[in-house]
Amino acid sequence: MTKDLNRRTFLGTGAAALGAGTLGLGSARPAMAQTAVSLQLSWLHSAQFAGSYIALDRGWWAESGLAVSLLPGGPNAPVEPPVVSGTALVGISAADYTAAAVAEGAPFKIIGVAMQKNPFVIASLPANPVNEPADLVGKRIGMALANTPVLEALCTLNGVDIDGIDIVPTQYSAQPLLAGEVDCLLCWETDLPVAMDMQGVENQTMLMADHGYAVHSQTYIATEDSLANRRGDLVRLMSGEVRGWEAYRADTDAAARLTLEMHPDAGLDLETQKLQAARQVPLMFSELTDANGFGWWTDDTVAANVETLGLLGRTVSPDLWDRSILEEVHGT
Repeated sequence: MTKDLNRRTFLGTGAAALGAGTLGLGSARPAMAQTAVSLQLSWLHSAQFAGSYIALDRGWWAESGLAVSLLPGGPNAPVEPPVVSGTALVGISAADYTAAAVAEGAPFKIIGVAMQKNPFVIASLPANPVNEPADLVGKRIGMALANTPVLEALCTLNGVDIDGIDIVPTQYSAQPLLAGEVDCLLCWETDLPVAMDMQGVENQTMLMADHGYAVHSQTYIATEDSLANRRGDLVRLMSGEVRGWEAYRADTDAAARLTLEMHPDAGLDLETQKLQAARQVPLMFSELTDANGFGWWTDDTVAANVETLGLLGRTVSPDLWDRSILEEVHGT
């Protein structure tokens, strides 16, 4: 999936608000030796990473002997180089990015999957809805041209003739849809639809993951060297992530408030962050994670990813995914 600066920065904008969080800053830190490690985030600070903020705030990593730094990403801070160089022990990426890096020789493995469902959606208005891929035929879709392979893959998976869809290049904004310039938008579930909701505009989304588009997103990547030589640190880091995201799931509003408390200068709007945080839950948690734990995947979900990545021009093997760290974290 294309990392679009306009898309990723969209949700971060808004009037900064500071909530009275219930998660509690300043948790006690154990007096034990601490190993410094960094987790490279995929973009700028927001509720998208609030599970990590909770783990840090509550001292769960410190309890296990890790001093974790959360490194923000951005247009000038790609995830992969710090992980390859060892500056970051783990990075948060996506299966298509990891596949591209591995094709160029990077020694990565995916060790966890935060988003069980890819967040790409087709957003539309109730008066002219897109309920299934076949509804795209005859419609004007607003999107970045760089995401054309994503639309092509969706069409291939569902037997839809892409030539029957009018692709309109647009900036990453809901305005073209609201102005009637397009009939629908290709975007993320957690941004433009949230923005329309915040404006009181009724809208609906068709989650592409529900129609065969399987590309793991918000994935944790580590190098083969780290898997061989720093397993203990990886297990402790991922254990904190699991605890943080489970706490996030239990109270997304509190997670949003903590995000603003920890990053008061990020220009975040509290109500927008609350809605984004809530919208992430069904993408990150499922019957699969309920049964096996946060971050889990199966051979079947990997096979679906391999198929979709192939349609995106990325040839990968199932051994790109390594579940051994999660198995230790979850005790399986």
